[in-house]
Amino acid sequence: MAIRKPVVALVGRPNVGKSTLFNRLIGERRAVVDEVPGTTRDRLVAEGEWSGRVFDVVDTGGIDPSHMGAPGATPLSIGSADFIPQIRAQAEMAIRDAEVVLFITDGQSGVSPADMEIADILRRHQHKQGDRLEPPVILVVNKCESATVRQNVFAFYELGMGEPQAVSGLHGTGVGDLLDVLVEALPAVAEAQADTRIRLAILGKPNVGKSSLLNRLLGEERVIVSPIPGTTRDAIDTQFEFGGVPLTLIDTAGIRRRGKIERGVEQYSVLRTLKAVESADVALLMLDATQGVTAQDAHIAGYILEARRSTVLLVNKWDRVEKDSQTMEIYTAQVRQALNFMDYVPVLFISALTGQRVDQVLPLALRVQEERLVRIQTAELNRIVREALEHHAPPAHAGRKLKFFFASQVRADPPTFLFHVNEPALVHFSYRRYIENQLRERYGFLGTPIQLSFRARR
Repeated sequence: MAIRKPVVALVGRPNVGKSTLFNRLIGERRAVVDEVPGTTRDRLVAEGEWSGRVFDVVDTGGIDPSHMGAPGATPLSIGSADFIPQIRAQAEMAIRDAEVVLFITDGQSGVSPADMEIADILRRHQHKQGDRLEPPVILVVNKCESATVRQNVFAFYELGMGEPQAVSGLHGTGVGDLLDVLVEALPAVAEAQADTRIRLAILGKPNVGKSSLLNRLLGEERVIVSPIPGTTRDAIDTQFEFGGVPLTLIDTAGIRRRGKIERGVEQYSVLRTLKAVESADVALLMLDATQGVTAQDAHIAGYILEARRSTVLLVNKWDRVEKDSQTMEIYTAQVRQALNFMDYVPVLFISALTGQRVDQVLPLALRVQEERLVRIQTAELNRIVREALEHHAPPAHAGRKLKFFFASQVRADPPTFLFHVNEPALVHFSYRRYIENQLRERYGFLGTPIQLSFRARR
């Protein structure tokens, strides 16, 4: 089990460059960056490392104090005006979870009333622990690209949050010095071991209920839920334990049809979602029971299959469907027909809203993960192949007959089998499928793709 890493939260008003600095601290373009204030909505977590210390960096949405003022006040979060209270709640949750807080401000615009209010929020969340305040807050003045801006950094002492650290998240100036200060402020905790957590990615179209499911599984409002499609933009990682098993749940942005994807923020969000598929062990593909299986559902399933991820199909909003004794059976048959290239995947009918069968999601996902790691002994595998050949011999082609010499499982995760034959070109698709079915009949491989490779034996 991985030891919890110290958490560093980036907090500030909208458009001060938190996501740009976040990407700089973790060394990759992970957070969505856009010029429209309010681009980041949910908390985004990634690993950072400096001077041998490993820590989790949390990017948060900008805290917009304007909704607390007079009616009609213009929000700072232009791109997320409908979510200001939720974003604030998410940011404050990140502050409570953090060992160190980086308070990000904008050196080009100077100290603002919003900065003053956020400083007050941070002070309210601090408590005395020995001779220091917990969590410690490091004041960061971002966008210090020019010498003129750097000379004005001292004005930020007005916030009463200690010595300001002048940086440029865009160019990387001063980030090394900031990391030195950050590492010094980190508590003395055990370093993280290799991450052995099982990664579960929640996937589906916009507004299918992905964030609602994640919150239901965790028992807390971890991500923002809204009836507005496209609320989630980043792939959100959440680490927790279930039955003693360490897991990482990934809530992803909804993938719309290619022609419907907006350029800019949403486009990058979809790319990150596809990257989340590749990094997952098991994909939880959610379908909308009120809409049936759509072409876009099949499109997303194709992404999962291409990445060779194990899968559980979750038919959500089952509480909204009028049912009789045969409804589930009929619906299952429709799902199987529409996604016939995934006939090995289990189907579970749930309601993230009411909690119906949600308690079965994680046990089923863990079972699928176990099936993904199954290994067949070489002698047993060759026995299965021999019996399959005796029961149904491969058809001859142009007078040439396919011959099997030897089989072995060359890897698990996912299960991959190598067959030595006389001529790989003689392996017809239907016979390849027959061999796969024989393996599944004996070992299941529930929810897991099997890869068969045929090689000519010299």
